Amino acid sequence: MTALALQASQGTERGRAPRLRHELRAIHALVHRDLLRLVSQRSHTALVLLQPAVYLFALGGGLATLIPAASLGTGYQTYLFPGMLMMTVQTPAIMVGIRLITDRQSGYLRELLMAPVSRTTLLLGSCAGGTLVAAVQGAVLLGLAGAVGLPYDPVLLLLLLGGMLLASFALTSMTLALSVTLRSPELFHTLLSLLMMPLLFLSGAFFPLESMPGWARGLATVNPLAYGVDLLRRCIALRVPDQAAVGGIEWAGRQPPLLLEAGLLLAVGGLALLWAARRFSRPE
Repeated sequence: MTALALQASQGTERGRAPRLRHELRAIHALVHRDLLRLVSQRSHTALVLLQPAVYLFALGGGLATLIPAASLGTGYQTYLFPGMLMMTVQTPAIMVGIRLITDRQSGYLRELLMAPVSRTTLLLGSCAGGTLVAAVQGAVLLGLAGAVGLPYDPVLLLLLLGGMLLASFALTSMTLALSVTLRSPELFHTLLSLLMMPLLFLSGAFFPLESMPGWARGLATVNPLAYGVDLLRRCIALRVPDQAAVGGIEWAGRQPPLLLEAGLLLAVGGLALLWAARRFSRPE
C-alpha cells in the first residue's frame, strides 16, 4: 500500500509540472500580446505620454512662477513630477479593464476561455501585461527627470520604477475587479470618468494635501493613488534630500513608514485581484 501511495504521489507531481508549464506559457503569451500592442500602437503610446508631459511643462511651468518653492519644499515642477508619473501609469491600467469588456462583447474572450488553462491564469496574464506596459510607459517619462531638476541617479530611477510597478499593479488589479463586475462598457466608461480625475486630484498630485479641506484629506487616506504619489515623492526625498516635498499622507498627524505604504499598495492590488479572480471564475 505504501509503494502504491508513493507511485500515485509521484504521478501526481509529474502531472502538475506540465500543467504549471501550460499556465505559465499562457501568462507569457498574454504579456507578449500586450507588449506587441504597445510596440505596434506607437501613436496611441505617444499620446498617452504627451498628456502628462504637457501638464508637467505647461501647467508646471506656469504655476512655478506663482507658487513659491518654500511652500512646497521644492520647485513646483519637481513637486508635480511624481503625480505625472502616476497619471502615465493610470491610463494603461484603465485600458486593461476596457479591453476585457470589449473582448467579452466581441467574442474574443470566449475563444480565450477555450484554452486548456484556468480562468485565473488568464486574469493573471492580463494583470501582468497591463502592469508591465504601464511601468514601461512610466519609465519613458522618467527620461524627463533632469528637466525638472532631478539627477539621473540609477538608484533613484530604480526606486521610482519600483514605485510605479507597485502603483501599476494596484491600479490594474482594481480596474480588472471593476471590469469583471460591470458588463456594460458604457457604464464602465462613465464610472471611470467620474472617479479617476477626482481620485487624481485627491492624491496630492497637483497640490499638497495639507492645503486641502479636512474632508478632502480624509478621502485621501483611503485613496490608493495618494499612496502611490506619496511613495514616489518619498523615494525622491530619500535620494535627493534637498528636493524633499512637504508631507503627504498622514495618519493621526504622522506619516506612515515608506515600506508600509509600499505594502499597502501591494495588499490593495492583491485583494482586488483575488476578488476579480473569484468573480471571473464564474461561468459566463
